[in-house]
Amino acid sequence: MRSNARLALAAVAAAAMATATALPAHAATPIDTAKKVVDSAHPWRHGIVPTVEGAKNDVLGLGLPINIPLLDQNLSYGGGNGGVGVTTGAPKVYLVFWGTQWGTAGTNAKGDTTLSNDPAGAASVVQEFFKGLGTNGEGWSKVMTQYCEGVSSGTETCPASAAHVGYPAGGALAGVWYDNSAAAPSQATQTQLGQEAVNAAAHFGNTTAASNRNAQYAILSPTGTHPDGYNTASSNWCAWHSSTDSAGVTSPYGTLAFSNDPYQLDQGANCGENFVNSGSAGVTDGYTIVFGHEYAETITDQFPSGGWTDFQGNENGDKCAWISSGQGASQNIALSTGSFAVQSTWGNDFNNNNGGCEITHS
Repeated sequence: MRSNARLALAAVAAAAMATATALPAHAATPIDTAKKVVDSAHPWRHGIVPTVEGAKNDVLGLGLPINIPLLDQNLSYGGGNGGVGVTTGAPKVYLVFWGTQWGTAGTNAKGDTTLSNDPAGAASVVQEFFKGLGTNGEGWSKVMTQYCEGVSSGTETCPASAAHVGYPAGGALAGVWYDNSAAAPSQATQTQLGQEAVNAAAHFGNTTAASNRNAQYAILSPTGTHPDGYNTASSNWCAWHSSTDSAGVTSPYGTLAFSNDPYQLDQGANCGENFVNSGSAGVTDGYTIVFGHEYAETITDQFPSGGWTDFQGNENGDKCAWISSGQGASQNIALSTGSFAVQSTWGNDFNNNNGGCEITHS
């Protein structure tokens, strides 16, 4: 299957080079959109964040030039999945700290859940990040609000009358749960991760499809664990998002959107440590960059791949991952809860609708 996928993409790329001059001009970007990991053996891994090192290399091994116009084409609507394309209400993020390995729980002065086996202090950082989204009039979230649902499959622009992605006014954090009922698996499968999302929905009382319509469940695994093979010899990624349907999990509460968010510091700089900020201020850069990537992709492609993707299946975060300089470079955004590193996301309407990576939007 992988061999067929490589041959197919090689053929597409070759055709793209042959026809590049006939394509409309798009914004030049420093990203390599062909570097998205194509892994037919793991179809539940959507919006996968490559490692920093992986993003520098041709992970497909095609040996082909990749900055060709076809690969920088805009996102288009996938027609919806079960009638759902994007998160149309205010996004609701539920954080699940999974497993007794997180240690003893406490509460800090900000009201955040803290955990004793959290060397990076990531738990509070992630909570403050999601609390702060949609505050200070921040424009990072506004980039995603250009996308919508209820339009024809293949559409690249949204009329004002369509149901657009919601803005997280006043914060996106909807709940925090430390599930210390048992140890998290050393190498959780996608099925176990999806089942933990179902457990979380029950915990938070979201027991109907309507209550999960704009919700997403971030499953945070403790340091030293390898959910779905994270940080093993065969992995070259930092996180992914999916749905219970895609993961093969039956949910009695309607389809659930969830993400696999491993302990980023276990891969250090390869998953974003100090990518934006130097010294101690940048230790947790990777958490907000990577978690923000998956959040942004979930609200624009809630139940993959019925929302917004390009012709390869890249989502808005994939196309802009790990840009370190120039247009779309990762940087800090100022929220009411502090300053946090984020990556840019793809905006179809950037550069006169030619598309490109944006940090902010009107």
